[in-house]
Amino acid sequence: MTVPNVVIVGAGLSGAVLARELADRGIRCLVVDRKSHVAGNCYTRLDVDTGIMEHVYGAHVFNTDNETIWSYIQRFCTMGAFINRVKVDLPSGVYSFPINLHTINQFFGLRLNPTEARAFLAAKGDSSIVEPKSFEEQALRFVGPELYRAFFYGYTKKQWGCEPSQLPASILKRVPIRFNYDDRYYSGRFQGIPKEGYTVAVERILDHPHISVKLDTTWEEAMRDEFDYIFYTGALDAFYGFRCGRLGYRTVYWNKISASGDFQGNAVLNYPSIDVPHTRICEHKHFTPWESHERTIAFVEFSKETGPEDIPYYPKRLAPDLETLTQYQALARSEDNVFFLGRLATYRYLDMHVVIDEALRLAQRFLQWRRGDVTERPVFASEL
Repeated sequence: MTVPNVVIVGAGLSGAVLARELADRGIRCLVVDRKSHVAGNCYTRLDVDTGIMEHVYGAHVFNTDNETIWSYIQRFCTMGAFINRVKVDLPSGVYSFPINLHTINQFFGLRLNPTEARAFLAAKGDSSIVEPKSFEEQALRFVGPELYRAFFYGYTKKQWGCEPSQLPASILKRVPIRFNYDDRYYSGRFQGIPKEGYTVAVERILDHPHISVKLDTTWEEAMRDEFDYIFYTGALDAFYGFRCGRLGYRTVYWNKISASGDFQGNAVLNYPSIDVPHTRICEHKHFTPWESHERTIAFVEFSKETGPEDIPYYPKRLAPDLETLTQYQALARSEDNVFFLGRLATYRYLDMHVVIDEALRLAQRFLQWRRGDVTERPVFASEL
């Protein structure tokens, strides 16, 4: 079988893992990225002034229950132990988040046990909402008006730029309510951050004689004819020149603070109050507890609508977006040699372990398809 001419657009986790899987099976791949570095939005570098590992595009904590994926990433890095314990700054105090038994007791000034807390919140919740249709209904159904207004309303409105009543209920389903004192943000069995940073890990994934990387290179329609197969990890609407309109995204930006000592005593503090303009502050030296630094850097995070020159982060997935998405998916299915994977190309919010898993699955299915073992072309990694 002739070795195909393959280009992978995007040198983030999706593109890197896919390239490595194909390269390990003898397929030469060119990986292109418009950025001047690999690793996409999980790109890390050492801050020049402090030596602290800086998560340039926002903090990334690797977490998963999938032992196979945990083993895979550790082929290319040593994971440092880190448990994300997010705190929430409210006018009434600082609380643990996600909401847990400690949060409930502290917020309401009670001493409930798990059984009592379940009954207490059930009574607070709006039982008339049987099938929540929005973020707001989901919150009111399960935590009641007080916790919703304090912890969710303002943060959500700032993060998404619209009323929570306009957002799908599925967004809140990712945030658990715990009736014990477990204050971990993630509940996965395996959690950590690469000791040398994500950039080094991705560089090692791409370090293969069958992989070539070309940075500062924007994908253009004219490049199509140069390759037998195209794997695309960028924004789906951008691939088609926005011919069906733009998909809605929120983007984030930061104000960087450099200081002596310890700025806030924790990696992440959320600010849900609507009268506070930022959504959270991340202090990056706390993401590497195995290191010691006299100085610190903190990033005050803001959210806004994505403009043409902004980096898209969070897919909004409102009703009009989903209608537009259907049109782009139809265009994608009409292709005969283009494949889509990753957060932007499938228009979903994805954790890193899911990104890796889907890239592995797409590589396997693509090889099966080329051999003729399966007849249906794997268009979207999200569908495997």
